[in-house]
Order: sequence, then structure tokens, then C-alpha cells
Amino acid sequence: MKETENVPVERHPLKPFLPPNARLLMLGSFPPPRKRWCMEFFYPNRTNMMWEVFGEVFFGDHNRLVDTENKSFRKDDIERLLNERGISLFDTATAVRRLSGNASDKDLEIVEKTDIEALLSQLPLCHDLVCTGQKSFSVLTEDYGVPLPKIGESNNFSLGGRPMRLWRMPSSSRAFPMPLNEKAAYYRSMMQQIGIL
Repeated sequence: MKETENVPVERHPLKPFLPPNARLLMLGSFPPPRKRWCMEFFYPNRTNMMWEVFGEVFFGDHNRLVDTENKSFRKDDIERLLNERGISLFDTATAVRRLSGNASDKDLEIVEKTDIEALLSQLPLCHDLVCTGQKSFSVLTEDYGVPLPKIGESNNFSLGGRPMRLWRMPSSSRAFPMPLNEKAAYYRSMMQQIGIL
């Protein structure tokens, strides 16, 4: 284990995005360094495929939420879609140390975990969680004893007395070796089973 005392602690730069009608809470690990951001929102790295996946799933067009001219994403359209469909977003860590200065999950040391129950207390309709990476899964599996599902599948568990399903989706990082259309197929199937699509 690397010596971490001299590595500064970073606090989460975004507030949770919690539409009151949300039936799904998506949990990543932690945002990338700000120098990699192209917008002030979740999954802000232009090379991340999340909003292209969402464009494909909800509009049949992976570029629908992409602002090609400005090398960014259409934040207003993304927020509108999430509000309409009832999808909330946050991360499993609220404070981290970056052990290598990059966005890689394997180089994140979680200093403070997110209070998932507190988020869910604001989402009375939510019975589905999805993790979008291995680091976020490790928090849920360690803290709540949820077995790791296969990609595209879910496991049932209880959180604060609420019946929940934990879904495992392929990472939206381009480093995860799967074509966009295959990633979108997994997300589409999950959204259909939850009743969002």
C-alpha cells in the first residue's frame, strides 16, 4: 500500500442529482480530476461513453446528448431526460485520495463513503440501484453484503428495511473493452425491467 498521508483529500464537487420521482439510483465511484471535465455534471469526461449510451437507449441516436461543436455534452437535455424518466445520480464516495492523480478507480482511496440510506430517504419510489464500476460495487458488496451479480443482472437485498435490487452494468469508461451498442443493450434491458423504458 502506498504512503497516503501526503496525498490531499478531495471532497465530492457535485451535489447528488435526486429527482423526487426517481425509481433508479445510479452510483459511480467519484468524478475524474477537473481538468478532464467538459461540463459541470456527472460523467463529465468527454471520453466517457455514459451519455452516448443514454442517447442510444432513449433516442436511438448515440450523438443525441453530445454537443459535438463544443466537444461536450448537452447538460440541459441530459437533466431533462433524467427528470422525466426518474433517474438519480451520485457516487459511492464523498471524499477520496487520488494515489496517481488520474481518474482510474484502482488508484482511488475512499476516505469517506456516501450515506446511501440518506440518499434513498429522499427517493421514496426507488427500489433499484445500479453501480457503474468495480469500485462502486465494492462499497455496496462490503457494506450491505450484496453478492456481485453478473453483468446485466441484479441481486435482491434489503437496505434500511426497503427491498432493493442491485444491478451491475458494464463500465461506461472507454477503457472497458465493449462496443457502445453492446453497453447500450445492457442498459436498455435494465431500464425496461425497471419500467423506465
